[in-house]
Amino acid sequence: MQISVVIPLLNEEESLPVLFEELKGALNPLDVDYELIFINDGSTDGSAAILAGMHGEDKRVVVINFRRNFGQTAAMSAGFDFARGEIIIAMDADLQNDPADIPKLISKIEEGYDVVTGWRYDRKDTFINRRLPSIIANKLISKTTGVRLHDYGCTLKAFRREVIKELHLYGEMHRFIPALASGIGIKFTEVKVNHRARRFGSTKYGIARTVHVILDLLTVKFLLSYATRPIQVFGMMGLISGGSGFLIALVMTVQREFYGIGLSNRPMLLLAILLIILGFQFVSLGLIAELQARTYHESQNKPIYYVRSVLRDGDEGGESSRS
Repeated sequence: MQISVVIPLLNEEESLPVLFEELKGALNPLDVDYELIFINDGSTDGSAAILAGMHGEDKRVVVINFRRNFGQTAAMSAGFDFARGEIIIAMDADLQNDPADIPKLISKIEEGYDVVTGWRYDRKDTFINRRLPSIIANKLISKTTGVRLHDYGCTLKAFRREVIKELHLYGEMHRFIPALASGIGIKFTEVKVNHRARRFGSTKYGIARTVHVILDLLTVKFLLSYATRPIQVFGMMGLISGGSGFLIALVMTVQREFYGIGLSNRPMLLLAILLIILGFQFVSLGLIAELQARTYHESQNKPIYYVRSVLRDGDEGGESSRS
């Protein structure tokens, strides 16, 4: 299998027949083996029946029906797990992503890139509740993670199989896949893709998702920077807090012993005690997190580095990792 197209969906019965024809129109001329993996994320309309009909018509259609709605990240993760292609494409089912752009993404992968992301250069969405939050989020994510992209929110992306299979997605982490993949070392690029106005139904997203993005971004930053060394973040906080409390207590002790300034009616004494206690707690939390990080990696044989290739007599090279 050369190409797998992963398509999560929720209540898209009107879009599915049109999308199916467009996908065949884009992929058939490539003369490659491909599969279309539709993940029905608990739809309550007629999507399941339409998908069953598509599978009956074309066995290249794979249908995964969830028992209930688990969210887009879970749906994409399931699609990646079932995908057999060497190149895996992710896209939305609402017809706003254009299947005609898929060959463009594939050609970039064949140039040697590991991840190719779509950039909705001329986005057909409302400005206030869709485009403006997206602009802010993209700049914030790029600045925080160091992986600079114009459009993290575009679902249309292409991945090498060995890259996406190494990632484990939770919560709503699907938008951060390029940033998460950067942790294993990838070559990525961004291409302009066509973005179309929604023809059927209504969007599943709103401005409230900006809060989720910010919270998930904190998780991604921690995973990228401190997942294998949590003591460095918690320990530093502990040293700053404890050190500040100690200095305040030292100054107050000097004032009491040499200048006769009382301590009983001074709130700074309570602040010093609080900062010292917090310092011990942060350091203790860092040590516990270190133990947890080792348990996490060792229990799952989780690698701590990834090797692209090895040149050595008797070796054929290739991807590998070491835990």
